[in-house]
Amino acid sequence: MLSSWGRLDGGLPVQELPLVLVIEDDPDVQIILEDALTEGGFEPAIAASGEEAVTLLKSGLIKYRALVTDVVLKGRMDGWEVARQSREIDPAFPIVYITGAAVRRWPSRGVPNSILLEKPFAPAQLVTAVSQLLNAGTSSGGPVN
Repeated sequence: MLSSWGRLDGGLPVQELPLVLVIEDDPDVQIILEDALTEGGFEPAIAASGEEAVTLLKSGLIKYRALVTDVVLKGRMDGWEVARQSREIDPAFPIVYITGAAVRRWPSRGVPNSILLEKPFAPAQLVTAVSQLLNAGTSSGGPVN
């Protein structure tokens, strides 16, 4: 049980889970992504639109460790643009794209040192992609299908 000081009752400090911003506009897919990241040892924060995600990132109030974004989103901003703007804030920010339709556009639209997962993918692939970018400090990725 956690005490009010962020420690386990045994006095051990609680390690914060890496906070991952997830942009997905489909509620059913949000649940799958959230469950996969939680089970993989991350704390997901869900944004339903690109505009919402960029507002959160630009506020600087919360320190996100990585971004997972669907490419095709409702609203004016797609996942390519969200990633571009997040890299303006932090040039080394880890980015994982997920898409079913825009795979061929990743080489020209994706930011450098990102990973693309092609739908459908296993939840473990998402956890592996995020972990790889965090552990390598955004090593070069590639499409995964």
